Amino acid sequence: MPAMRHASLSLLIASLLITAPAFSQSPPASQNQEPQRVRVLNRTGQTAEALYAPRHARPDWGNNLLRGPLANEDGFNLRTAPTAGCRFDFRMTLADGREAVVRDTDICVAKEIAITPGNIGASTARSGAEGVAPSGPSARPNPQARGASGTGFVVATDTVMTNHHVIDGCSRILVRRSDKRFIEAVPPAKVDRDLDLAMIKVPNLGLAPLAFRSAPPLRRGDGVIAFGFPLAGLLSSDPKLTRGELNGLNGLGDNPNQYQISAEVQPGNSGGPLLDMYGRVVGVVVAKLNAQSVARRTGDIAQNVNFAIKGEQAMNFMRRAGLEPRVSESRGTEMSAADVGDVADESTVFIRCEK
Repeated sequence: MPAMRHASLSLLIASLLITAPAFSQSPPASQNQEPQRVRVLNRTGQTAEALYAPRHARPDWGNNLLRGPLANEDGFNLRTAPTAGCRFDFRMTLADGREAVVRDTDICVAKEIAITPGNIGASTARSGAEGVAPSGPSARPNPQARGASGTGFVVATDTVMTNHHVIDGCSRILVRRSDKRFIEAVPPAKVDRDLDLAMIKVPNLGLAPLAFRSAPPLRRGDGVIAFGFPLAGLLSSDPKLTRGELNGLNGLGDNPNQYQISAEVQPGNSGGPLLDMYGRVVGVVVAKLNAQSVARRTGDIAQNVNFAIKGEQAMNFMRRAGLEPRVSESRGTEMSAADVGDVADESTVFIRCEK
């Protein structure tokens, strides 16, 4: 629809923030196909601030599974996909900054994993790991500042991707982690105005990057999930998940840099991740069609027409900026929408722009 290029058919740009992938692996033929459940016990003598539980063969630690501190003698219930296998590593980040590691544990046999003082100080190095640092000191939003908000997601160590329009004109940018702490970004941002992409540096953010989908190519009808912070101040402050499909392989007016999606987005979703059903990033949410403008022009109300910048373009933007994105193939058993949301949650952040 070339006429949609004209100003009379404007886009309602939405602010969107989203998070991180999980893993899937084909089990041996003899593998039990039931989900595995195990309880991870904190017996270190102090509070745990983070817990990581990747497959033993995985090259990095993945994402923090905790939604808040885990007290001493408390436990975390872990459920893994039937295709994930039995052998896992466990790592706790403790309140004093030290870490405790238990490696190569068979969760198909051991249904309780106790992490004790004897595990503190074990090596945490993993081949190819990004290196997740403890989070830095909290910053305070300025209640007197004129503000706007959006979403972002971690793509490299202490680096958050979002839309350019989310941070454009900001005198100060704050990023809020899932633990509700704000951390201030430092200038300058790296931007691509034509694509409407930006990357901001957030020192000591301490969150793992999400992985982009490397293969196979997306097809119309593939399931996608948008994750972010729509309508901040009106809805609750926790992130929102919407599920939809890839409707079109190009965007508004045949824009080759975008996808059209049916996952609903609202103001505040801009900059958030669009994920496939394996938890891989396939795009960056950017806009929705302005139904009122369409109605004035055509007499009909457009319904649920939304757009995301293609993941390939986001990865090219990173490489031009000197960063190499994490990538992973999307094959095997798809995850549930809830599990994809869990993957995204720890790596998706709320962005506050103060002007």
